[in-house]
Amino acid sequence: MLDNRLDRKRTELADFLRRRRESLSPLDVGLPLGKRRRTSGLRREEVAALAGVGLTWYTWLEQGRVITVSTEFLDSVSRVLKLDEIERRHLFLLAHQRPPAVAGETWCELPPLVRVLLDDLTHRPAYVLNLRWDVIGWNTAAENLFQFEQRDVSERNMLWMLFSDDRLNSRIVEWSAQAPQVLASFRRDFAQAPEDDGMIALVEALEQISPSFQSLWNQHDVHGRCEGRRSFMIDDVGRVTFDHSSFIVDEEKHLRLVFYAMVTGNVVK
Repeated sequence: MLDNRLDRKRTELADFLRRRRESLSPLDVGLPLGKRRRTSGLRREEVAALAGVGLTWYTWLEQGRVITVSTEFLDSVSRVLKLDEIERRHLFLLAHQRPPAVAGETWCELPPLVRVLLDDLTHRPAYVLNLRWDVIGWNTAAENLFQFEQRDVSERNMLWMLFSDDRLNSRIVEWSAQAPQVLASFRRDFAQAPEDDGMIALVEALEQISPSFQSLWNQHDVHGRCEGRRSFMIDDVGRVTFDHSSFIVDEEKHLRLVFYAMVTGNVVK
């Protein structure tokens, strides 16, 4: 059974590479068409030369032979064949049986269906974060709790709000115990896009204005998800406790929905 699966995967790898190679024109990679070319696609030797890999090894790879190639080999072939991230991941899975590392991306547009989901959650605070923790969508209950609309668009970032807005973090009961967990969770997202200019700028700005952020950031803690219970002191209501967690709503775009559910009978005047 295992041998059958491996044989099928090698066949799929061979077919995938051949089709991608044949779909490219020499002009797509800066080569002349030439007069003696019988087909419009690239030749194997052209792919190997442009990728800087051995022709024999590339040929064997495209033939689905049982060989092992390096990450650098597959990356070079991906570049020459102009594979996008999804196609590149597919190639790695077929050839390596493990996906390559993909740099995270900060997505700032809220998918329409996620907007519908937020609107349907009428009584429970919910908002959507991108990889940088920008808040790109929220419902009325979340607005009542966090006042996103009162903030400048550039400051609608949950990490910025929690560490720069003393009015907000002072309403969170035992904020000093919550802060390390929040920052440890963000650090895991930061590690997915360590070269992202926006994320670097956010960290540098918070290091300048928040001594607590700077101290916690330098501890390099990455343990635990940012979920559990959180209590807020709410004007004219008192202390209110929520269970909160996050759910992936778009894995490729790194979008998460953060959901708060009030613990029944927990309001303390």
